[in-house]
Amino acid sequence: MDEKIAKLKSWIDECSRIVFFGGAGVSTESGVPDFRSVDGLYNQQYDYPPETILSHTFFMRKPEEFYRFYRAKILVPGIKPNRAHYALAKLEEEGKLSCVITQNIDGLHSDAGSKEVLEIHGTVRKNRCMKCGKFYTGEEVRLMEGVPRCTCGGIIKPEVVLYEEGLDMPLLNKAVDYIHRADMLIIGGTSLVVYPAAGLIDYYHGNKLVLINKQATGRDGDADLVINDSIGKVLGEAVGV
Repeated sequence: MDEKIAKLKSWIDECSRIVFFGGAGVSTESGVPDFRSVDGLYNQQYDYPPETILSHTFFMRKPEEFYRFYRAKILVPGIKPNRAHYALAKLEEEGKLSCVITQNIDGLHSDAGSKEVLEIHGTVRKNRCMKCGKFYTGEEVRLMEGVPRCTCGGIIKPEVVLYEEGLDMPLLNKAVDYIHRADMLIIGGTSLVVYPAAGLIDYYHGNKLVLINKQATGRDGDADLVINDSIGKVLGEAVGV
């Protein structure tokens, strides 16, 4: 076993209030696209960058274009949890992990068996009519054509935090509390550039801050252990899944 992963495993064995904070890199290993990347496919099919399309203003002004992108890039059918998701669920089951805080909206942590999951950017699994509040699943929205509409005629909006929208403050405060009380904070699959979520790292005051990401981040200097590798591989080997 790699020396750094062995060190991570040793720390996990010592701790009982671990908190995991994850970003898009956790889900890309399950085949979920990183929507913030601008690649050839986006350039060929869309007239606007993903950040513009996934904004509140754009949703209200051009719901047809929003949903064309949303169905193609965000509502990815058939995705399954990967080793990282299962490793975290196992740690929670063993009483080692207190909570998963995720920027992802795909619901894969819950699919893997994690119970305490704070989805600070919302989830594609929940959608509500803007007129009457009726609930719809992500799959129901995916199968509708054009702009999804409720039986009452209202437009259905996903319960995800779009650009220009504020985060759920009670949920964010809960995340801060978990991190403040953690004896170990593992951050994985995120470049720590999206605020205010990225600022959560500053609420950890312990000595076991672990950053796992394929590329270096601007906060690597603050970490007690940095591993530049696949999040699924690292957590899978450290936890044994």
